[in-house]
Amino acid sequence: MRIRSTTVLGVRHNGQIALGADGQATMDKHVAKSNVRKVRKLHDGKVVTGFAGSTADAFMLLDKFEEKLGGYGGQLRRAAIELAKEWRKDQYLRKLEAMMVVCDKDELLIIAGTGDVLEPDYDVAAIGSGAMYAQAAALALKKHAPHLTARQMVEEALHIAADICIYTNHNLMIEQPE
Repeated sequence: MRIRSTTVLGVRHNGQIALGADGQATMDKHVAKSNVRKVRKLHDGKVVTGFAGSTADAFMLLDKFEEKLGGYGGQLRRAAIELAKEWRKDQYLRKLEAMMVVCDKDELLIIAGTGDVLEPDYDVAAIGSGAMYAQAAALALKKHAPHLTARQMVEEALHIAADICIYTNHNLMIEQPE
């Protein structure tokens, strides 16, 4: 049975960054849980992460990322690169099926198991089943509603994705790095 779930969206806009996700986890043709917490604050709230994919795999990666953050003094980019390198090289980690969006007050990155650490174009990072809907909505909001805050853009774009994507719900969690 294939597990589908998640829309995670991060937006950097006007000097702010916000990261949010819906709360739905779907198994086959039914909603298994509607209030999954897919966004976490790390490193005393200075780093925010969101994950998509297998929950157990995501939690393992979250723990590894937190270790890397501690080992590199909270340097987001360095910790992300080191996690991606280990993820790519380690025979066990390589089998994990998850992705992460990570941010601090200055940077917004996507980490993938292929060894990629991507700084997204247009300051919009999206992963998961509803990623393309949320990304399109966020890009439109950045262009046509620049008066909105990063948090407001994430909230509105995730609601738009939830209206379109059956694997995304309106039970949102949005965080900003401190």
